[in-house]
Amino acid sequence: MPRDGDRPVLGYPRRVRLVIAKCSVDYVGRLSAHLPLATRLLMVKADGSVSIHADDRAYKPLNWMSPPCRLEEAPGVWRVVNKAGEELRINLEEILQDTSYELGVDPGLRKDGVEAHLQELLAANPETLGEGFTLVRREYMTAIGPVDLLCRDANSGAVAVEVKRRGEIDGVEQLTRYLELMNRDPLLAPVTGVFAAQEIKPQARVLATDRGIRCVVVDYDRLRGIVRDELTLF
Repeated sequence: MPRDGDRPVLGYPRRVRLVIAKCSVDYVGRLSAHLPLATRLLMVKADGSVSIHADDRAYKPLNWMSPPCRLEEAPGVWRVVNKAGEELRINLEEILQDTSYELGVDPGLRKDGVEAHLQELLAANPETLGEGFTLVRREYMTAIGPVDLLCRDANSGAVAVEVKRRGEIDGVEQLTRYLELMNRDPLLAPVTGVFAAQEIKPQARVLATDRGIRCVVVDYDRLRGIVRDELTLF
């Protein structure tokens, strides 16, 4: 039976368990499947899932049982049964390694280059948006939501900056609404707009220009201090 320290845990362990074993596998359910005897990696996760891996693919297991399921261990055999009564039977001829690890709480995937990081980089480097630009504050709140950046230009004029990874018409419409509200504030007006993105769609650029909003294409790598050294023709 799986154990958590000295205390047994019914069903499955609270930590990820990695077992390398010579085994054969039979799946019995709506369909039947058989894996002949071979050395494989068995993975038991804390969510109760059990998956069987070979050494010839990046991520997809040969077979698996999604949670919730029940793992029953007996000498030489594992039975993994889900709530529908389907069974994954793993016949173990030899266990080569059996280890468990406490991974803790995962913070989740942070995608490189998303809007929040672009906003952070532009806030630290406001001159990227225009010569003489200075930051007033991030997330300047209006009655309909926060403007990404409020800046001052070289003439001390207020500038509302909307930051997107990919600039499309919706982003221009959003900035237009912010500008309409901010220009009603006598302490800010006149407020101009800058639409900043790594890529700006042609339709969005046309709409922004028509509404007096300046577009700035942001070089994300350069902001991060990464300079590509490959040769370019233009």
